[in-house]
Amino acid sequence: MEMAKVTPAQFVRQVRQEVSKVTWSTRKDTGIGTMMVFIMVALAAIFFALVDTVLSWGVQSVLGLGG
Repeated sequence: MEMAKVTPAQFVRQVRQEVSKVTWSTRKDTGIGTMMVFIMVALAAIFFALVDTVLSWGVQSVLGLGG
């Protein structure tokens, strides 16, 4: 399948037309999204730290290490 030939000027017009269709997030939405990401990362870090601690304790008790 062959692509249609487009001049650089047509390409620029098409790009501008497509960019005008983009809906950009507001500053408030971006801030809320950023905070949600930080909260989820913190919760994931706490969860995995707890899992790591429990597994570490379990392995140590089974193998009798570090005690």
